[in-house]
Amino acid sequence: MITAGIDCGAKNTKTIIMKDGKIIGKGMVLSGFDQEKAVEASLEQAIQNAGIEKDDIQGICSTGSGQKAVKMSDDTVSDIKAMSRGANFFFPNARTVVDVGAEEGRAAKIDENGNPVDFAINEKCAAGAGAFIEAMARALEVTIEEMGSLCLQSDKEIPMNAQCVVFAESEVVGLIHTKADKADISKAIHDSMASRIASMIRRIGVNKDVAMIGGVGYNPGFMAAMLRELKVEKIYIPDEPEYGAAVGAAVLAAEEL
Repeated sequence: MITAGIDCGAKNTKTIIMKDGKIIGKGMVLSGFDQEKAVEASLEQAIQNAGIEKDDIQGICSTGSGQKAVKMSDDTVSDIKAMSRGANFFFPNARTVVDVGAEEGRAAKIDENGNPVDFAINEKCAAGAGAFIEAMARALEVTIEEMGSLCLQSDKEIPMNAQCVVFAESEVVGLIHTKADKADISKAIHDSMASRIASMIRRIGVNKDVAMIGGVGYNPGFMAAMLRELKVEKIYIPDEPEYGAAVGAAVLAAEEL
């Protein structure tokens, strides 16, 4: 049985191809203005990676903010359900899953089968999403990768009260003018974002074995801040966390066959 899961997100479109419960192919492209074109490109990339033909795919399930652009989809599923099944695929013992993408953060409490029993979504503000770190990196004139490593070089606590990227950027500019060290500012930025995400998670309850998917999982500074905020020893992250929801969609596609 071969299925595909397509996650058409705000920034990237990801495709996962699974055969009999195992990942055999993956593809990712920028979503851009033409989401339908991005979906086709991502799927084609995954098909080539898997070494199969398009006709070999028996079922396709889509998710993400641009899921309507997946015209060839046999079924659609919510972000919450897709991320929950994705986390369960990688970490069966996980009972709390967090997905921090480019435009928003989400959290869900899941059962042993990966079904969401409760969930919370960050307010429509980039201050709780990956776009926040990207904007702050521009303000500090560093790369996104440097932001994460800079954060780990500081142990200072500088509160940031802004609940909006625009105002947060003003705070950062103010800190720059006071000659604050970039590492300290980076830590303040990550702590602020982690505080918002952790607050969202607490609304549904922090259960043992927390899993995180989404591209922000690559950021060591943010993950360190999350550990401090949630007061847990470990957060479980797949090797390629950005594919988490696409994996969940592929799993759900198989269940429909």
